Amino acid sequence: MKITVLNQKKGPKISKHIYGHFAEHLGRCIYEGLYVGEDSTIPNVNGMRSDVVAALKNLEIPVLRWPGGCFADEYHWKDGIGPKETRKKIVNTHWGGVTENNHFGTHEFFELIEQLGCEAYVNGNVGSGTVQEMQEWVEYMTMGGESPMAALRKENGREEPWKVEFFGVGNESWGCGGNMRPEYYADLYRRYQTYVRQYGEEPIYKIACGPNIDDYRWMEELMRIAGPWMDGISLHHYALTGAWEDKGPALNFKEEHWWSLIASAQKMDELITKHSTIMDKYDPEKRVGLIVDEWGSWLAVEPGTNPGFLYQQNTIRDAMVAAVTLNIFHKHADRVKMANIAQTVNVLQSMILTEGEKMVKTPSYYVFELYKNHQEGELIETYGDKNETISYTVSKKGKELTISICNYSLTETEELAFVFDGAPQVKEAQYIYGEKMDAHNDFDQAEAVTLLPFTNYALKGSQFVLTVPAMSVTTITLEV
Repeated sequence: MKITVLNQKKGPKISKHIYGHFAEHLGRCIYEGLYVGEDSTIPNVNGMRSDVVAALKNLEIPVLRWPGGCFADEYHWKDGIGPKETRKKIVNTHWGGVTENNHFGTHEFFELIEQLGCEAYVNGNVGSGTVQEMQEWVEYMTMGGESPMAALRKENGREEPWKVEFFGVGNESWGCGGNMRPEYYADLYRRYQTYVRQYGEEPIYKIACGPNIDDYRWMEELMRIAGPWMDGISLHHYALTGAWEDKGPALNFKEEHWWSLIASAQKMDELITKHSTIMDKYDPEKRVGLIVDEWGSWLAVEPGTNPGFLYQQNTIRDAMVAAVTLNIFHKHADRVKMANIAQTVNVLQSMILTEGEKMVKTPSYYVFELYKNHQEGELIETYGDKNETISYTVSKKGKELTISICNYSLTETEELAFVFDGAPQVKEAQYIYGEKMDAHNDFDQAEAVTLLPFTNYALKGSQFVLTVPAMSVTTITLEV
């Protein structure tokens, strides 16, 4: 397979926010995963797990979405501020029916944001919340002067306002966020977003609730009715092995489930293409960003766990899903401005699994580590042979060219020859691979899948020739 790299012909910039993450009050994502409390025996800083924070910082996580998801439209933020011992307990009706003590609220979220060194994406409550509630939350978080909500924030121990870069006006309003029709939500969006006021120096990037998968009518109506009032519009699509009602297992799956999950992930390309065509009709300048703020593998929960906690193992197959999807986002970098994989810890296609004091990085974690150099890189145009089981991206930052390749064949290695204008030099080369199609890390064997040095390459003048194994993701950084 021969690929010509047009390294002088650059495409759009790949937003770092494409590498965003999502942390919902769901199962053990927040509690036990990210937050253990100040009194925990697990090492923590102000309640945040030190090992998890360090692992996420290593990924250079750019943005974190919170508090939901479906949870966002039943979350009332004033229940989660003030002394922890007096906070109102709530029942998480969407996810397991468990009672939460609200010890992780607005202040704790921004403590986590500051420890991670990333930006904040807060999702507001439209489904069961009022306009006033949303307006006061924005004021509480971002007002630097004198106001009732700023005074309340200071009373609760935070003098300076926080920075909220992104704000979602409702979530899945077509479903768990209110079962609304697009015309109704579009009008609600116009109303609610009016009160997401700018108190700080920079405006908040306002995100409307976009369509579920291929609901093109929803996108049409939202763009027609509310397009001028939004900065971004969301899209949700999960990779499945079959129907929603019969999700395949995360481990010990059949070969057909390998291919069906990857095919479902590849549908993201079609969805973005068709939704972007509708957006182009109302926004030809591409001012409005497509925000894929929920994506990833949704598989059967691990046996013996609470089915409402969505705890699933993560294999080399999920790594294929992650790499293929990120390559699709890169391809559409002119329209896709942010994406948030679901979810960060212990839920769905997570980066990290925890069990008490133990922590393990998943194969998906290593894909994000392999791909992090693409953040803010300029997409480089290429042309050449096609292979149905190879997905790749080439991007450039300064003099560094990064190539990431996913070979999702179950059996076949693949030789690739990248042809450059000039003679590159290899700076770094790493990869992950699976010895079997459900290769994974667990608490007994934490590094069955891990980063390895990649050496199966040769420089031949202006050609860079490499052979990638089956079930692998490889990244090479070159100086050109």
